Amino acid sequence: MSKISFEEKLEKLENLVKDLESGEKSLDESVKLYNEGINLAKECHKELKEAEEVIVKLMSDEGLEDFNQE
Repeated sequence: MSKISFEEKLEKLENLVKDLESGEKSLDESVKLYNEGINLAKECHKELKEAEEVIVKLMSDEGLEDFNQE
């Protein structure tokens, strides 16, 4: 499976949610979509966490660790 971008994953997740909310899918299809959505959400969360760690490290390296996070 080719790696898709964060934005593509997020768009796919949004489309899965719309499909589930429509109520037009069978129970089996809904369960499969839900499972796929959970996996996509986990992947997105992991990517966001990794990006946050990079930003924190960069800020620390630049002496900005006390930067006001509003």
